[in-house]
Amino acid sequence: MTILIIGSDGQLGVDCTRLLSGKHHVVAVDFPEIDITSRQSLSQTWTAHQPQVVINCAAYTAVDKCETEKEAAWSVNAEGPRNIGEIAAAHGTRVIHISTDYVFDGTKEVPHSYVEDDPVNPLSEYGRSKLAGEQHLQASCPGALILRTAWLYSANGPNFLKTMLRLALSDPARKFTIVNDQFGSLTWSRTLATQIETLLDSTLGGIVHATSDSYSSWYEAACYFLDRMGVAHSFVPCTTEDYPTPAHRPANSILRNKVLDDRRVSVFPSWQDDVDRFTEAHKDQLMVEARAELAAPEL
Repeated sequence: MTILIIGSDGQLGVDCTRLLSGKHHVVAVDFPEIDITSRQSLSQTWTAHQPQVVINCAAYTAVDKCETEKEAAWSVNAEGPRNIGEIAAAHGTRVIHISTDYVFDGTKEVPHSYVEDDPVNPLSEYGRSKLAGEQHLQASCPGALILRTAWLYSANGPNFLKTMLRLALSDPARKFTIVNDQFGSLTWSRTLATQIETLLDSTLGGIVHATSDSYSSWYEAACYFLDRMGVAHSFVPCTTEDYPTPAHRPANSILRNKVLDDRRVSVFPSWQDDVDRFTEAHKDQLMVEARAELAAPEL
């Protein structure tokens, strides 16, 4: 099977490429080699490689910057999936597209979770642009599979856990404040890649949630991770109001993988189990990288 992975340099793109290469003919591309806002760029890639499946991991994910860089965000997150859907439909290519928990407003009372058919109401330009991307893709390629995930982390690229590690190592006694009233499920991109692999040959389409089981706050997640890493810290919890950001974030980002669970095909364990496996596999690498970044001179 020829699989085109778009956004191959990101967290999920790297893990998908590593997992699927050797088992399939994988074509891994990222910007500027491919530009999903350009139909010409996409058409050239399709003509050159004739993929049976395309996995779109590309997105404008700088949530706060989306508030001011709206045109760029909408071009990538909304028009990009439309372009992919139209070209894929014309070639008979299966599309697996990655979306986000930010399509919800988070007003459900914790611990109630969001399922696939719950009403959407994004609070930010990032969420609105990603929701538009879902809708454009479904209109242009009705059989597309749209996986909504949340709170991704991996051994490669920047993410929340790596940031927490650097903060703790920079000054274990400093009382860094971490938000404790936003809830969701840390999701290891390698497990999401494994879930994608299990769905390659399926006919499943539409909206599907794909996150780890159980949930935590950002503060609880940070403390759990650092405890597993054996790194001392003095983090203290704070509220969203104490830590304002340009983009409004949902207070409840807990997704339930109802479609996957109902079909008994979910591969996701609890977020704690995956963090345990992640730290066991990558602890040394994470420590070396974090210390190197802290030691690097500021430009």
